[in-house]
Amino acid sequence: MSDRFVVVVNDEEQYSIWPAERALPAGWRESGFTGSRADCLAHVDEAWRDMRPASLRREMERA
Repeated sequence: MSDRFVVVVNDEEQYSIWPAERALPAGWRESGFTGSRADCLAHVDEAWRDMRPASLRREMERA
């Protein structure tokens, strides 16, 4: 099991963490933060303030 992770984000601006040595799954890109599992989860808690997908937020703003 990896001890280094990266914070990843998808096109809907949803966050997750991924083992640093593994190739990213389709649809995800690195956010620029790397660290331990705990550090990455803490970063996600700080960065991901609105859990709604980006498409839903945009739709609600238009309404």
